[in-house]
Amino acid sequence: MFGNYLIGLREGLEASLVVCILIAYLVKTGRRDALKPIWIGIGVAVAVALAFGAGLEFGSQELTFEAQELLGGSLSIVAVILVTWMVFWMRRTARHLKSELHGRLDAALQMGTGALVATAFLAVGREGLETALFVWASVRASSDGTYAPLAGVLLGLLTAVLLGWLFYRGALRINLAKFFTWTGGMLVVVAAGVLAYGVHDLQEARFLGGLADKAFDISATIPPDSWYGTLLKGVFNFQPDPTVLQVTVWALYLVPTLALFLAPIGSGPSARVKKQKATDETAEAGANAGTSA
Repeated sequence: MFGNYLIGLREGLEASLVVCILIAYLVKTGRRDALKPIWIGIGVAVAVALAFGAGLEFGSQELTFEAQELLGGSLSIVAVILVTWMVFWMRRTARHLKSELHGRLDAALQMGTGALVATAFLAVGREGLETALFVWASVRASSDGTYAPLAGVLLGLLTAVLLGWLFYRGALRINLAKFFTWTGGMLVVVAAGVLAYGVHDLQEARFLGGLADKAFDISATIPPDSWYGTLLKGVFNFQPDPTVLQVTVWALYLVPTLALFLAPIGSGPSARVKKQKATDETAEAGANAGTSA
């Protein structure tokens, strides 16, 4: 349940912050008349996200078992790709998200009502569709026959809405860059579990082989129906008897992705090369200027 709560909190808070920034900017600039189009765009984005999630859930029920597993595994992998891109993007842009949204909103104000609706829809809709897909994949991966996974997601979303309101009212201030770094790191761990489960789905659909090749089996030590087995599955999508392919894909994704994500921004060979190149170009320009003189 914690893993699903984290997804709802993280994804919901991003959307809440976007909404708060848009509304606060219009209020401060005296453009309250533009609030209605913004709320319309937000409402349409939420409705599309909910319809997308409902379509995934109810549409997949009409398929055969193998088709369900193939669809579930494929969408789980797509969800992991999207959420990985999202956490890296937010880590880079968290510091200047406000100025970026203000720029988009200024341009939309000049273009009229339709542009305002589109701006709000696109800003919130992208988060909504990503959330719906990843939540569906995660809930499917950690489902134990109860409503606990979905309850975790809803609780996370409610917490995100509350935090967003507190931000708007000025009652809460936190370092968003650090917040998104820590939650992003935990979300990468959750995504690794979703990816491994997606691979298992593809194996059950007979799209990938190796279903009978178990890496290990500790079901006797950690029974899936025990409280600690349920806890590990809910937090990390842990499986006591994964296949060799599952473990391989999990490790190949988690280790490098987490290392890159937690590395300081601007570090690494590429950053040093760019800095050195800029220094060399500046020195060369100065030398040329001196020669010309």
